[in-house]
Amino acid sequence: QVQLVESGGGLVQPGNSLKLSCVASGFTFSNYAMSWVRQAPGKGLEWVSAIPQGGSMPMYADSVKGRFTISRDNAKNTLYLQMNSLKPEDTAVYSCAKGVPGSYDGWGQGTQVTVSS
Repeated sequence: QVQLVESGGGLVQPGNSLKLSCVASGFTFSNYAMSWVRQAPGKGLEWVSAIPQGGSMPMYADSVKGRFTISRDNAKNTLYLQMNSLKPEDTAVYSCAKGVPGSYDGWGQGTQVTVSS
């Protein structure tokens, strides 16, 4: 059974940084690409970033490119999202997902990120 548990969210001022973590269990983490997705209040699910099994050639949504960095530690079954230069429009619940857009196979409960002065 896929289990994904996110942490690291919080309230930050615009321009500040946060690092999210997602601990995976119930499957062989190193065998799967992983994604971060987010959902802002009143909006649909938005894909943020994805990383292949080996960690090279990550991909980003245009809205976060140059500010967010996805990474993974396969030895720790953990996915990360370093978020810099945060903006109010980044406010959302952030979840990690097993797989890539169009083939998600489970996601976590999410962690709230609020960017506000």
